[in-house]
Amino acid sequence: MSKDIAKEKSMIIQKEMIASLFKDLSTAKETGKKVVYTFVPGNISELIRSFDMLPVYPEINALQSGMRKKSEGFIRDAEKIGYSEDVCTYVKCDIGMMINGNIGPTGEKIPDPDLLLLSYTGCFTFMKWFETLERLYPGVPVALLHTPYQEAHKITPDMTQYMVKQLKEEVIPKMEKVSGQKYDEEKLKELLKNTSKVEDYMLKIFATTKNKPSPIDAYFAGVYYIGPINIGFRGTVDAINYYEELYKEILDRVKKGLGPITPEGEMEEEKFRLVVEGPPNWTHFREFWKLFYDMGAVIVASSYTKVGGVYDMGFRVNPDKPLESLAKYCMNCYTNLNLEQRVELLSDCITNYKADGFLVNSIKSCNSFSAGQLMIMQQLEKRLEIPVSFIESDLVDPRYFSYSNIKNRLESFFQMLEQRKLILNN
Repeated sequence: MSKDIAKEKSMIIQKEMIASLFKDLSTAKETGKKVVYTFVPGNISELIRSFDMLPVYPEINALQSGMRKKSEGFIRDAEKIGYSEDVCTYVKCDIGMMINGNIGPTGEKIPDPDLLLLSYTGCFTFMKWFETLERLYPGVPVALLHTPYQEAHKITPDMTQYMVKQLKEEVIPKMEKVSGQKYDEEKLKELLKNTSKVEDYMLKIFATTKNKPSPIDAYFAGVYYIGPINIGFRGTVDAINYYEELYKEILDRVKKGLGPITPEGEMEEEKFRLVVEGPPNWTHFREFWKLFYDMGAVIVASSYTKVGGVYDMGFRVNPDKPLESLAKYCMNCYTNLNLEQRVELLSDCITNYKADGFLVNSIKSCNSFSAGQLMIMQQLEKRLEIPVSFIESDLVDPRYFSYSNIKNRLESFFQMLEQRKLILNN
């Protein structure tokens, strides 16, 4: 049986932050707080918080349900009312949770939305998901923030202005009406100042994997590190405090020459350094992670930790241009990059972090990530002459997690990496 993951101060801070948010949500109707349902990629929490509203992220509820072994029942209930096996399992888990009383991951009821903020950032499923939510919550206003895809490899002034126009004419007026407050640009600027500090910490934290051994795992532990900015704490002082403490802890590990902390304690030896493409599996998260650290494999960079925003390419919010910053942030999410940009980003990660191999975890029901992954893998293998491999699982449907198949593929992959190292060293 796995031990509990060692609790450092930063993890305790994060746990308290999340508990406090869900407590605020559970009492929102009593306190008069308005609630906004929205999505993680391109989450504009700062704007939501500038109106003193609380954010809810359906994907977070789904992945938390997966980790708590509740998702399978929710998914089956959604399938019973007509949702097919091919529908994103986040969607089915979310719908199943709602029709079973909308009890959230902490056991407290999540309040009904006062506003549905549909921020489209590279995932068409989001649109269909919110059409379903609109039917489940009739009469709740919907604000659409459509994010242009980076087809030509860059963000143009026209694209930015297109989004700013939507923020001014579509999103903000509905937020004003729902919250009963007027848009306060100075308040938004202050929140974005906090975000800019957090963005700096984020980049520095994930850059520590350049060290050998890497002090952190940028995939399995990385999902904890991106937690606060992806569940509604962008722009808050709490987020600054969390990332400041986390960075301090990681630097201490670097100084001591320590590897990552795993669910069973510190990793003793770093044998392989990997870059991973695609989300993790949540229903068997610990078993999945254990397959890697048992074989001495550390993930030094992953695309999934960039799903809420890509900072590697130089993006930072500019508090003096708040709406333009929110627009560019949305357009800089990983799922909003075209496939060639993803290849470039992953190629830089493999090179800069001196990875030994590249691995794809293809998610059965997630087209935003899975579309093009084989092309990405082939391009990186050809360009960098690096070993690559491919495994398959799902987000929160345990029926599509095959431990033995994944273990066999990983063992073959690590044997290939071992042989390559022997050849290179001779």
